[in-house]
Amino acid sequence: MAKSNKPIFWSLFAAGGTLAAFLAPVLALLFLMVAMGHAPAVFSYANLHAFAAHWLGKLSILGVITLFLWHAAHRLRVTLHDFGLRQDAVVAVAVYLVAAAGTALTVLYLFRI
Repeated sequence: MAKSNKPIFWSLFAAGGTLAAFLAPVLALLFLMVAMGHAPAVFSYANLHAFAAHWLGKLSILGVITLFLWHAAHRLRVTLHDFGLRQDAVVAVAVYLVAAAGTALTVLYLFRI
């Protein structure tokens, strides 16, 4: 039986999709509230910076961004295949490299906070 790396990408895709389904609407609502000037005091710059500076906050932010990126990469791969781009190996390498680069840049940025 041939070994495959598909379970790794499918697990990241499923985790990202589940997180996106639960968290993205909440984030959209919070950003809308901030944009309209109705943000609660807990969303002040000082509070958000303190959250992002704590190790648990960094881990949460890293988890959300990383899983969203890997979910989007797999969705883009499937969408390009549906549109007729049949070089699956090239597309897979490209989209997963972008997701990996985004993950690495997120880690780098979070270490700088």
